[in-house]
Amino acid sequence: MVKNISLLLVCTVLFSCTGKKQVTTDTKAKSADTVIHVKDAHTLSNADSVEMKHLNLDIQVDMDKKQIRGCALWTIDNKSKAKTLILDTYDLTIDHVLVDGNEVKFVLDTQIRFLGSALHIPIKDKSVNVMVCYKTGPKARALQWLNPQQTHDKVHPFLFTQSESIYARSWIPCADGPGIRFTYSAHVAVPKGLMALMSAENPQAVNDSGVYNFNMDTPIPAYLMALAVGDIAFRQIDDRTGVYAEQGMIEKAAWELADAGRMVDAAEQLYGPYRWGRYDVLICPPGFPIGGMENPRLTFVTPTIIAGDRSLVSLIAHELAHSWSGNLVTNATWNDFWLNEGFTNYFERRITERMLGSSYSDMLWELGYQDFVTAVGELSATNHDTWLKLNLKGRDPDDGLTDIPYEKGSHFLKLIEQSVSRDVFDRFLAKYFESHAFKTITTEAFLKYLDTALIKGDDDLRKKLNINAWVYGPGIPANCPRAGQERFSKVDSQRNKFLSGIPAEQLTTVDWTTHEWLHFLRKMPATLSTMQMRKLDAAFDLSASENSEIADLWFIISVRTGYSTAYGAMDKFLSSVGRRKFLEPLYGEMMKTPAGAAMARSIYGKYRMNYHPLAQESLDRLVLKKS
Repeated sequence: MVKNISLLLVCTVLFSCTGKKQVTTDTKAKSADTVIHVKDAHTLSNADSVEMKHLNLDIQVDMDKKQIRGCALWTIDNKSKAKTLILDTYDLTIDHVLVDGNEVKFVLDTQIRFLGSALHIPIKDKSVNVMVCYKTGPKARALQWLNPQQTHDKVHPFLFTQSESIYARSWIPCADGPGIRFTYSAHVAVPKGLMALMSAENPQAVNDSGVYNFNMDTPIPAYLMALAVGDIAFRQIDDRTGVYAEQGMIEKAAWELADAGRMVDAAEQLYGPYRWGRYDVLICPPGFPIGGMENPRLTFVTPTIIAGDRSLVSLIAHELAHSWSGNLVTNATWNDFWLNEGFTNYFERRITERMLGSSYSDMLWELGYQDFVTAVGELSATNHDTWLKLNLKGRDPDDGLTDIPYEKGSHFLKLIEQSVSRDVFDRFLAKYFESHAFKTITTEAFLKYLDTALIKGDDDLRKKLNINAWVYGPGIPANCPRAGQERFSKVDSQRNKFLSGIPAEQLTTVDWTTHEWLHFLRKMPATLSTMQMRKLDAAFDLSASENSEIADLWFIISVRTGYSTAYGAMDKFLSSVGRRKFLEPLYGEMMKTPAGAAMARSIYGKYRMNYHPLAQESLDRLVLKKS
């Protein structure tokens, strides 16, 4: 039985929220005097009329039934005297609803594709508290339930959430839009012996009761709501950073992330204080579908970054950077997604440069540019999805999760930096983060701020930037900057030697990082022979690589060239990796030929249940041709 929740004092939200209808989003800088009006097409809620101030969540996590059940108590401000509160849900069973302690009748609409079902709750002019008691369904897109065999240690089950972009509604009835922020507290009961963690203040050890309490006193949007439950251990890195992982992974994880504290210091030196208290990282089990998720105070990351040489931890720099670009200043809608990811990509590379030098960060920029070129090629150079300002109305917002917002966005910022000088741009960004802290922002509001705070009537600068080509134009603008090629030119030389007949074992590769290996392999011709593949494998043992980035690319090339010697290792790789970045290109390469497609269906049939529901959706379409 779920324990009763006492009514809470109202907590103050710092700014306006957005919703389904005409939404007022305060995106103004301190000097501005306008309010930007936007529509968020991906929430069914009416958070524009009824402000969501605080969530008190009281839930039980049933690992056997693979179900979360409990009550969500919302403290609201019915500022417009609305007669109905509308919340987003997805595959939730609503047991009962109370408004100010009194049970009321509610209406749950028919499900809309992608968006779920609107929950209509009658409220009064002065209603303050709305409690929704519910349980999750088997199609909850945010939840991945792992049996013991699907975890690293293979002893206890594990649960983790992935709420971005609009999946929080599948485990919490809420107003689920990036421009809708609220504080929260939570009371979470889990099986004894397991630990619960959230995007909040967290425990650092398993307790005896299996009951954990959480508090997030800084307003966040629903997509940053996060929960993990499992046999989890913690290791301190420094006074404000640490790492969580399964027991059998914790020592490797702590070693790999030893520089996390230095990353926080480097980020603060660039763009101002870290505003979230602690910065901890959870290494998730293999099924985690993305590289990382910037849940405030507790980043969730893929175990594929554990390479044994700290060569893939730039991903941590990326998720840390979200503590400014995304968590602190948030895109108002998913059409403005580049304001999260483009800024974060740029910030990540600046952190990396500060820690490892410009020649190192130049490699990240060049690989990113290559990804940019590939993404535009796959989408087509005239596709609206290659604009920075997206149009995702009527579509799954995940359709916008391409490399475009990341790479086109970050290269646009790099162009601005090069055009005005790094010192000037750094001062601009620091002021931007400070003046917009804990607010949401649209693309149009950012461009206005850019014009007011940086361009300042400089017509020559405005012409040089050609902003419309970047924000409201397709493809790769002609003034796209490129990084230095110091280290990659040496890689190109070694590749050319190999292709000219020099034995692979005679190549100079001893000091190469992951990035040099990726560049070396990416630029190999599609006509590599089986003999050349065999020679590369014999010299560098690429089929047995424990570096997931290198292994995935090697297996793609192996499928393309018919190098069947690597297929056994590829099968093992696909059994233990759940990151869509690796799965989709590799399965996609197999699907290009009849024999490869048969192999893809066979492998996918074995390992489908190891993958996150979101990965299953995309791979079902790709491999099984399901609509």
